[in-house]
Amino acid sequence: MYRPTPLPQDPLVQVYFNHSLTTEYTEPYRQLTRSGDDLEQLIVAAITSAQSTVDVAVQELRLPKIAQALVERYQAGVKVRVILESNYSRPWSDLSVTDVAKLKPRERQRYREALKLIDSNGNTQLSQDEINQADALVILRNAKVPIIDDTADGSKGSGLMHHKFLVIDGRLSIVTSANFTTSGIHGDFRTAESRGNANNLLKIDSSDLANLLLEEFNLMWGDGPGGKPDSKFGINKPWRQVQQVQLGNTGISVHFSPTSATQPWNQSSNGFIGKTLTRATKNIDLALFVFSEQRLANILETSHQQGIEIRALIDSSFAYRNYSEALDLMGVALSKECEYEQGNHPWQNPITTIGVPQLPKGDLLHHKFAIIDGQTVITGSQNWSWAANTNNDETVLIINNPTVAAHFQREFESLYAKAVLGIPMALGQKIKAQQQKCPL
Repeated sequence: MYRPTPLPQDPLVQVYFNHSLTTEYTEPYRQLTRSGDDLEQLIVAAITSAQSTVDVAVQELRLPKIAQALVERYQAGVKVRVILESNYSRPWSDLSVTDVAKLKPRERQRYREALKLIDSNGNTQLSQDEINQADALVILRNAKVPIIDDTADGSKGSGLMHHKFLVIDGRLSIVTSANFTTSGIHGDFRTAESRGNANNLLKIDSSDLANLLLEEFNLMWGDGPGGKPDSKFGINKPWRQVQQVQLGNTGISVHFSPTSATQPWNQSSNGFIGKTLTRATKNIDLALFVFSEQRLANILETSHQQGIEIRALIDSSFAYRNYSEALDLMGVALSKECEYEQGNHPWQNPITTIGVPQLPKGDLLHHKFAIIDGQTVITGSQNWSWAANTNNDETVLIINNPTVAAHFQREFESLYAKAVLGIPMALGQKIKAQQQKCPL
């Protein structure tokens, strides 16, 4: 198989992709040798390097090697703290038959995936030894690693604690779009072709950036397990303006969501993204799991009218939904029971450079990045949606560095080369039928 020459890495801001064509590794669970960067091993190596502190804020943590690395550091005297999303803070092996029966289909599928991971001898029965060795949350619980979730503020949880970052020794930061799961990084047991949802990971050596992430972490952590319900999640966190970090020639801007819907949109993370998009002079490329923020689509239309070239890839599970802004860019609209999305605005001068990537069966385009003029990258945990902007705990990074941007550009071009662009025939027929039944 042809492998492109690896691109040079910036010494302070390194970029990795689990679907990269320049490298290969052998997965630790399915034992498959495949293309891509081993994002789990990068995370484990960062944790293993810790001398004083490891702080982890991630929506979901199910990979045993990450849990084992955290336990090893914790038992060595390193201060370890973990924040999870409350929907995913319970070990899978704790679920009873009744609990499993109540799971929604997607969650039941995730449960079955977890069983495959934990059931090392493949007999469909989980022994306590298997659970202790491979259920990541049990591994952490058995070692008494301090963990909270977004109910620690006394609520039922924020929109989503959707962060995906680590800070090591107050200096090294890992910021990724990936959840720490087999499907998020390596691939699904149930689908041999799967290579994991397409995700990126940044490894950034900067105490200034680490301090900003730790400020966010400490707001959520509060007094920690067993403390007062003084943790702050969601809109209970104080609003903070965009903050800047300079690393040599690299400028990094940071903002944290959510911003209350009652506040001006331009002060929100999506407003910050929008302001960054307006700086484009040549081209904008998007690789997004979800794109449903109308105001960002409107900003892109203005850029398009000014001659900026725009290309976009949206995950196939969201690209053609009635609220998807991909439809706006293609100049069409879908209704839901003859009601169109409020503020919906199909472009009068649509573009055909919008599509969905062709990924291995079972995998999703989970990126949340944009590249502007081959120089600036927007990335982090935040999907381009109203919910992420106004409800979720999220990180948005904007990085000005052509070396970093080149890595994201290569990932985009690889995905775009195999994408299906434009309006699928079935969707076009559905739109025509709706136009007769439900005129705009």
